[in-house]
Amino acid sequence: MIPHRYHKMFWRAAVVSCAAVFAVADASALDPQPKAPQERRESIALSDAVLRALESNLDISISRKTKESRVADIIAEQAKFDPTLSLNGQYNRSVQPLNRPVFGGTANNLTDIQKFDQRNHALTLDVTQNLMTGANYDLNYSPQRSNVNQDVANGFLFNPAYFGGLAFTLTQPLLRNFGTDVNRTFIQIAANNAKVEEQVFLDRVLTVVATVEQTFWELVFVNENLKVADSALKAAQELLSTNRAKAKAGVMSIVDVLQAEAAVASRVEQILVAEKAIRDQEDQFRRLLNPSEEELRQDIRLTPLDKPSQTLEAISPEETIDVALERRPEILQAKKNFETADVNVKFAKNQMLPNLSFQGTSGLAGLGKDGGDMVSKNFSGDFYNYGAGLVLSYPLGNRSAISQFNKRQLEGQNARSSLASVRQQVIVSVREAVRRVQTDFKRIETTRSARIMSEKQLQAERERLNVGLSTTRFVLDFQRDLATSQGNELRAVVDYNKSLSNLARNKATTLERYSIQLQ
Repeated sequence: MIPHRYHKMFWRAAVVSCAAVFAVADASALDPQPKAPQERRESIALSDAVLRALESNLDISISRKTKESRVADIIAEQAKFDPTLSLNGQYNRSVQPLNRPVFGGTANNLTDIQKFDQRNHALTLDVTQNLMTGANYDLNYSPQRSNVNQDVANGFLFNPAYFGGLAFTLTQPLLRNFGTDVNRTFIQIAANNAKVEEQVFLDRVLTVVATVEQTFWELVFVNENLKVADSALKAAQELLSTNRAKAKAGVMSIVDVLQAEAAVASRVEQILVAEKAIRDQEDQFRRLLNPSEEELRQDIRLTPLDKPSQTLEAISPEETIDVALERRPEILQAKKNFETADVNVKFAKNQMLPNLSFQGTSGLAGLGKDGGDMVSKNFSGDFYNYGAGLVLSYPLGNRSAISQFNKRQLEGQNARSSLASVRQQVIVSVREAVRRVQTDFKRIETTRSARIMSEKQLQAERERLNVGLSTTRFVLDFQRDLATSQGNELRAVVDYNKSLSNLARNKATTLERYSIQLQ
């Protein structure tokens, strides 16, 4: 007999459950986990997944190439100070009519038009280079051979004659563009940009690894959640079997059977939803590993091997903040950007100075009857030239340089403020990450206690049902509560591991967890 106080509740449940009877004639006929044909299973560890992602991730590949291009920019700026060698060889012939005797040529008056046939062979070797001091030099050596036709060459000492000239020119700025610091400006900027790109690359890597970790633990959750749903289904099926036996024996109402059948159908639905969640999470996880399109089309079931940690890690908030401020890529980027801004300010300040340059020249000359004689005379020091001077220029008002200096100052102030802002953001995010870890671990303890209490309550209610002091509805409620508490505990455990991953990301120590060194 059903106690009188339960009559209204039972009949209300019967009305609701009848609908489930028509939809689900037999719970055993439902397949909660249909198997797709030709599916393939693959077990995967978190460390292997991280390595695969780093090897094949497209974003990381793009970032790595960008980083390498910044190194090429440094070499390009350094190459501006490489010496340049040029070699020029020429041959010239000139045949001119003579209207009078050539000095050093014909000795008598001309009686008819003569030809002055001159042939020149010249070679010019030139070396130029910009120096780190701002100076540039030009070293030039130009030997040449000249000969004229014999009928007009009686008065020439040498025919052919060999001439040699060695010249050196130096230009050194004394104000604007003077000094190694100013002239290394663009090299320093290129080096800073390369360092910034290294940190961008590191940030991209840390993000990818953290994403893999987060997705992996979600995959663990949906797989374990399916087990919870399956356990809840089995408990509902056992209750249904018991109720059917009791109803057949005439000691239980058909309402209890209907309620159990409805509960089984609900649990089947939960399993179907959980199975879909697994498939969705598997696809999301596989996408992070950058598989081929053909492989992504395949039906591959993933089994995560790693178990989530449930051990509290000792965390010092102050130490964690110090580590983050030292290692976070965003801070290192901001520091390099500030250094670049400071270099630009110094360069712009130098450009406001007048353009005052020292120019000096010196040279040696030689004349000989052959090449060896020419070289000997060339470097004897008997024939020489030299000179020096100053060149000054200054734009009236100098507005362009002053405006550029003011602009660079503002950029420097912004860079300083950005650095301070990034440091503040890091401190706040690290403190939040630490609290998340601590809170999620407490959630594990709390949800575990709730799960244990739910197990005890369900067991007690089952015993009451067996002696006729409870109802199927109450037992089903406690079964649902147990499944919920089990899911809450599982969620707390997974969230705790995700929080540990987030904390490592905030500290920029993610790679140390896998002993990974970037190149």
